[in-house]
Amino acid sequence: MVVKKFYGNNTREALRQVRDALGPDALILSNRQVPGGGIEIMAVADTDVAQLTSGPGQLAPATPQDRTAQVHAPQADAALQAREPDWPQVTRRRGREPSPALDREEPFLISHSAPPRAAPPPAPKRYVAPEWLDNHEVTPESVEAPPASAPAASARPDPAQEDVLNEVRMLRALLEGQLAGFAWGEFSQKHPERLDALRQMLAAGFSPRLARELMEPLPPGLNGSQINKWLRQSLQQQLQVSTAADELVDRGGVLALVGPTGVGKTTTVAKLAARYTLKYGAQHVALISTDSYRIGAHDQLRIYGKILNVPVYSVKDEDDLQLTLADLTNRHLILIDTVGMSQRDQRLVEQIAMLSGQGERIQRLLLMAANTQAGTLDDVVRRYSGEHAHGLIGCVLTKIDESLSLGASLDAILRYRLPLHYVTNGQRVPEDLHLPNPLYLIDRAFKNQADSDTFALRQEEYPLYMAAQPSNHQAMPAAPAPATAPAAPMTPLAQVLRSNRKGPSLG
Repeated sequence: MVVKKFYGNNTREALRQVRDALGPDALILSNRQVPGGGIEIMAVADTDVAQLTSGPGQLAPATPQDRTAQVHAPQADAALQAREPDWPQVTRRRGREPSPALDREEPFLISHSAPPRAAPPPAPKRYVAPEWLDNHEVTPESVEAPPASAPAASARPDPAQEDVLNEVRMLRALLEGQLAGFAWGEFSQKHPERLDALRQMLAAGFSPRLARELMEPLPPGLNGSQINKWLRQSLQQQLQVSTAADELVDRGGVLALVGPTGVGKTTTVAKLAARYTLKYGAQHVALISTDSYRIGAHDQLRIYGKILNVPVYSVKDEDDLQLTLADLTNRHLILIDTVGMSQRDQRLVEQIAMLSGQGERIQRLLLMAANTQAGTLDDVVRRYSGEHAHGLIGCVLTKIDESLSLGASLDAILRYRLPLHYVTNGQRVPEDLHLPNPLYLIDRAFKNQADSDTFALRQEEYPLYMAAQPSNHQAMPAAPAPATAPAAPMTPLAQVLRSNRKGPSLG
């Protein structure tokens, strides 16, 4: 007996194929919906089934045991008779019993059947499913079906081949690490002073990238103290700072202080306003707040404005900001306190677009907390710079009194070539706002090391650490030519503090 499969878009089309191939008396074994759409019918010719019965050309009555394996489908017969009035014999044959192994294929027809009748007609005689058919397993050789695609398992890589590739990768990484370690070991033997200077830079919090770039032009023949002095001078020369002759508030304009939450934007706005008021008076400065998210943000700035006798305005959107700026054209300095948000916040793009929509009139000043991790500082600078042409005009380094080391913050400022306009070391207004002293900042970065050796590398670990760092880095951009005259010799921080304590404290 040959069991055949027939595929059609619907039941009518599949039954037509059965009738054309096997005749109107074909026995329907099963039918089901295929996942891709359409109907699949398994059928066998009437002559093949007749040969398996008790006598050739005779029909054997169904025994009670055989009836348990039959699938009664009078409802399906009624539905098919209503759809196919021209095929009485085909629909009558569909009531014959299939094998129990194919019994699960019938629910499709039952779900599409017509409502049951009150008195269904007696079922026609059915073929007896022989024991051979009950135990028969349809094989691919006996079923005519479309060619199936190759199983997905054959596309899987060989596990043995994967093991070999993993071992090759491991050996390659091990060999590269050993070769790099040998190279750095030879370097440390030839240049122990340079290795000591590298250790100091890494311990101070500077990145390996900046350390490599500073070590490349190092002149040969210097001893340890000379190398350390050369590094400090190089850092001092590359650090762009504002001086008393070119202070940011003296230039005037519209300054928008931006940065993450908690870096001290509102307090720094008050410090800058107080610093300007002590020099030029309150009639030439105004404050604007765009922080509509934080509770009490406007109240804090209004208190500072009331003490300084400086007007404070609140804006909600770009149009409101534009109208407010148009009313303040007679003010020499306008300070904007923006809402603090994470550098990964979706609203940051909207904030940058709002401030950049006014053209070059609004200058964005980034506030960076010195007690922030190096990787976070790098991410803050990149995301707050934005894609607009104007970018940032510089930064203010806050909370240097809360940071153990200034190496990480100075590293980000140096790598992104950000001019450093001010530093803050407390909450007092305006005493704790100072012009930056590069000599003091760099000296403190090297001196204030961690008290414990938790994050310190051992002497023999530096070659391996540097060898593991990626070498495909870009060099730092050259420092731009100064736009002002050479700065006067830097004064010690104590003199800067004494000069800034002349004004009254607001805090």
